[in-house]
Amino acid sequence: MMDAAIRLVLFDVNETLSDMSPLRARFEDVRAPGELAATWFAGVLRDGFALTAAGAYADFRDVADAGLRGLLTGLPGWDGDAGGAAAHILDGFADLGVHPDVPDGVRELHAAGLRLATLTNGSTATTERLLSRAGLSEYFTALLDVSAPRAWKPAPAAYRYAIGTLDTDPAESLLVAVHPWDIDGARRAGLQAAWLRRGATVYPGVLTAPTRSAADLRELARELVAAAR
Repeated sequence: MMDAAIRLVLFDVNETLSDMSPLRARFEDVRAPGELAATWFAGVLRDGFALTAAGAYADFRDVADAGLRGLLTGLPGWDGDAGGAAAHILDGFADLGVHPDVPDGVRELHAAGLRLATLTNGSTATTERLLSRAGLSEYFTALLDVSAPRAWKPAPAAYRYAIGTLDTDPAESLLVAVHPWDIDGARRAGLQAAWLRRGATVYPGVLTAPTRSAADLRELARELVAAAR
């Protein structure tokens, strides 16, 4: 059975569109190892997922702030101002740029007549700044976050909220993400999903497979445009 034609492309934001590597320097600014950035972000996702699984909710910044304070104060010999250090790191989100492949990919998808939107566990305000800095805001019809359904992706409620708000058929919607857990959640919610590998080589076998897989957004855009012809 062939998948339905794609009409909506729904993007994850953190790490999918945004290049979060500059946050490493923010950790170093507060005298913490830069490599802790990945550990911290994984912890943010873990805690956000755990709250959702328990039927609770907290905004991304609050979860991220709590995680930073705990991580920094747990470092041997670290004696800085945890609140100030956490704020400095989190303020770095306002300065992030998109990955190099994103502008071309977004423009090609828009030119092909596809509707583009975002759904993030972060905030719509952060997404707005990111896309505005990249000169891409005009190509998106909606920027959504999980504060309305009060459920972090990959909970089904998050995807249902996006599909309902955008008034589209989930079978004709494609979630684009670098995170396999997001791919799995979207597929279970009835959407198609594309995994951007960005250097990764193995997709976890325990998760629902993506509908499509591409090295980056340029490659995915070319594949989607060709499939629509």
